[in-house]
Amino acid sequence: MVWEIFLGIVFIMLALDLGVFNKNAHIISHKEAAKWTAFWVSLALAFGGVLYWLFAHEHIDNPLNYTPRTALSKYLQGYLVELSLSIDNIFVIAVIFRSFSVPQKYQHRVLFWGIIGAIVFRALMIFFGIWLIEKIDWITYVFGAFLIYTAIKMAGPHDDSQFDPKNSKIFKAVRKILPVTGSLHGQKLMIRKMGKLFVTPLFVALIVIEFTDILFALDSIPAVLAITEDPFIVFSSNIMAILGLRSMYFFLANVIDKFAYLKYSLMVILIFVGIKMLLHGYLKDNQIEVPEWLSLGVIILSLAGGILYSLYRNKKSEILKN
Repeated sequence: MVWEIFLGIVFIMLALDLGVFNKNAHIISHKEAAKWTAFWVSLALAFGGVLYWLFAHEHIDNPLNYTPRTALSKYLQGYLVELSLSIDNIFVIAVIFRSFSVPQKYQHRVLFWGIIGAIVFRALMIFFGIWLIEKIDWITYVFGAFLIYTAIKMAGPHDDSQFDPKNSKIFKAVRKILPVTGSLHGQKLMIRKMGKLFVTPLFVALIVIEFTDILFALDSIPAVLAITEDPFIVFSSNIMAILGLRSMYFFLANVIDKFAYLKYSLMVILIFVGIKMLLHGYLKDNQIEVPEWLSLGVIILSLAGGILYSLYRNKKSEILKN
């Protein structure tokens, strides 16, 4: 019942978002994006309180015997990890929109349908990941090593501006299967001409974003599974982070380059959870538990450190210029 209520609330919020608050296509200002970002983050934190209550009153399956405090800590860790890794996705989304010449006033609708697809794909990946962990003992080592490899890879040169969606295999595959119109038709994803179905550049941008999200999920899902294997906590923390991604995109898209050192925060977080996964068997056999406050503290301090140092470097650069 809890699953059905949670999904029902999520889809009600999405329906209100598209059908009421953003019914008409418009350019989302920085101020509006800031308000919506604050709303979605507040909603995610409030849900943490609901989760605490559910575990405290035993209204939810608790196969791992979490205390309410432990469940809340796991949720917050999963939410922060997913949210921080999603920020890395924002620049790529901006490149995709720019490549397909999608006006800002239509970008919200594309991201809305992208969220719907992300919910479905994330659910499948989460349950498949949990199934793998339950069935194959050594898969935790694979996940742990993959997270550390991803973190090390972040340290190398990586220029997302060189990414061209129109040269991707996804774009070429869509063009082979469906005819694509040469221009936009408002915010429509598909149109019919002379009895033949055409897709618009908005639809192609949506498909590329969906596949890009799946690639990013290959990092984020194992990272959250390293924190907890409780399916509801993993799923809800993922979805609550994804719901706020659209407003965060409009809030950060133009200033993301000001947080250049945030990637080092992500590296620290991925290495930390990767090591926890590699040591999972050893810690379990020796009945050693990593304190929840330590795990949550590492994530919060890493993110805060990356943000503050980025702002410090930006201010120092401005002083040197003047």
